[in-house]
Amino acid sequence: MSTYRPRDTPRARREQEIVDELRDLAGLSERIAHVFAARHGLHPTDLQALIHVMRREIADDPLTAGELAGLLNVTTGAATGVVDRLERHGHLRRDRGDTDRRKVFLRYGEPGMELAREFFGPLGRRSAAVMAQFDDAELEVVHRFLTGMGRAFGEHHDDL
Repeated sequence: MSTYRPRDTPRARREQEIVDELRDLAGLSERIAHVFAARHGLHPTDLQALIHVMRREIADDPLTAGELAGLLNVTTGAATGVVDRLERHGHLRRDRGDTDRRKVFLRYGEPGMELAREFFGPLGRRSAAVMAQFDDAELEVVHRFLTGMGRAFGEHHDDL
């Protein structure tokens, strides 16, 4: 049986460095998220829920608890428990739809937003400083790369 060894070329070394840096970045991101969760009495799943709610709210496409359950890969009952905990702590609120009052959307709560701004604000400023070092064309390449990697990871996850 042969052992896989990457070609020893400048490109192969650079690709390995990128993979290593992505892995390190993902791990560090997770550790930062765990610090936030621990400081505010949240379970890691609660934090993932908040991220989903925030992203969809920014896109002006709020989530329902059922959609959140699918994104978290948990039962609707478990998602309701997450939403209840987050609502109790002021991190999110339930909001009835304007056109269909039976539909309940999840919205980021103001106390939760303030905690997130306080905790993640310095990271946002540091990230903005890094991005300012790239011109528009370079940012487009980085975006295309990350989108492609996200798709590859998602497809692999789906296959699992």
